[in-house]
Amino acid sequence: MAPTPTVLLDLDGTLTDSRPGIVASYHAALRSLGHEPDLGIDLTFVIGPPPEEIMPQVLARYGDDRVTEAVALYREHYGRGGLFQNSVYGGIPEALAALAGAGCRLYVATAKRTVFARRILDHFGLSPAFHTIYGSEPGGALDRKGDLIAHILGREAIRPETAVMVGDRHHDIAGAQQNRLPSVGAAWGYGGGEELAAAGADRVAGHPDDLAEAVLALLSPVPAGGTSPATSRGTPPPASA
Repeated sequence: MAPTPTVLLDLDGTLTDSRPGIVASYHAALRSLGHEPDLGIDLTFVIGPPPEEIMPQVLARYGDDRVTEAVALYREHYGRGGLFQNSVYGGIPEALAALAGAGCRLYVATAKRTVFARRILDHFGLSPAFHTIYGSEPGGALDRKGDLIAHILGREAIRPETAVMVGDRHHDIAGAQQNRLPSVGAAWGYGGGEELAAAGADRVAGHPDDLAEAVLALLSPVPAGGTSPATSRGTPPPASA
C-alpha cells in the first residue's frame, strides 16, 4: 500500500492572519513592564519565531532585558483573548478541503503553544480538517521549527519523501530543509515571496487558491517538460471571520 501523502501547515500567516492579537499582546506586555509602546514600530517581525527568541529584540528598543517576565506577560494577555484577534485567510478552508479530497493527511506544525493553536482552530471551525495539531510546549523543547517537524515525523512515522511543509516565513523553509522535506512558501503571509524564495522554498504560492496545486505538484512527479506552478499574485487574500 502506498504511503499517505502528508502536508504540514504553519498557523500564523499561513492559515490565519493573527497579527492584530499578537501585536496587541506584545504591546500589553510592554505596558505591564512600565513602557509606552512606540506604535510607529512595525512588529510584524515578531510573528513566527517563539517569543523567547524574539522578545530580547523587542525589549532592547526600550533598554529592558526582562525577557522571562515579558514572555509570561505576553502569553497571559494572549491567552485572555488576544488569540481571537485573528481571522482566517480567504480561500484557506477551500484549500484544505482540496488537499483532503486529493487524499492528503493534514497536520498543523506551529511554533505557537499547542493549547493556543487548538483554541484558535476550534474557534474558527478548522480543527476537523487536521489529523493532529502540533505546537510548542512549555519548556522550549519544540520551539524551533526544525525540531518540531522532526518530532512530528517521528511520532507519526511519516517518511520525508511523502510529505510537504507549508509556511510563510524562512523559519518554516529552514525547518523543512533540516528534515529533508520539500516546502511551499505562503506568500500571502508575513514573510513575502522574496523572503521565501531566498530561503529556498521549492514552490511559492501567491494566494491560498494556488496552495493545493503547488503542494500536489511536490507530492507527485512533475510531467516531462513541466514546470513548477509557482505563483505570486502579490495581493494578500481577504481574511474571513
